[in-house]
Amino acid sequence: MLSRLRNEKGFGLLELLMAMTMLNIGILALVAAFNSGAVALQRASRVSTAATLADAQMELYRALTYTTIGLSSTSVNATDSLYRSDSVLGGSISNDLTAASCTGSPLPNQCVASRNATGPDQRTYRVDSYVTATTPTNGRAMKLVTIVVRAGTSPYRTYAREQSTFDLSTGS
Repeated sequence: MLSRLRNEKGFGLLELLMAMTMLNIGILALVAAFNSGAVALQRASRVSTAATLADAQMELYRALTYTTIGLSSTSVNATDSLYRSDSVLGGSISNDLTAASCTGSPLPNQCVASRNATGPDQRTYRVDSYVTATTPTNGRAMKLVTIVVRAGTSPYRTYAREQSTFDLSTGS
């Protein structure tokens, strides 16, 4: 009986099975790490593209004089609850400023409140522009321009938000 207990037949098979199990766990952990890395890279790509679109939209406003910064009153869709519910407006669309220079067909991109744009990654993004009036304490009137870039399809995830203020010293 004692010689049967000391017999090591089949022990190599158990060692092989344990080694394969440990190797399998390690390989699966690597695959999970690569998958999460790919998801993070895809999100970073979308955020970078959205920031590029927001910068391009803001540059359109930086090229304007103070009096011409605004939106076309016809470009805001009355049924667009996503645009109207953004925190920039403070719950009221009446804060939006309209510019007399926003005429013509088609409207220039700096006059359109909400539009779809294709990014360099060939994906569609929604670019919302908000122009609101603000006056700091003991200061002069300013226009606050906010650009929000969201995913082009529902659910409209916000990828980038950029703000800049303009006062009377911006152009003549």
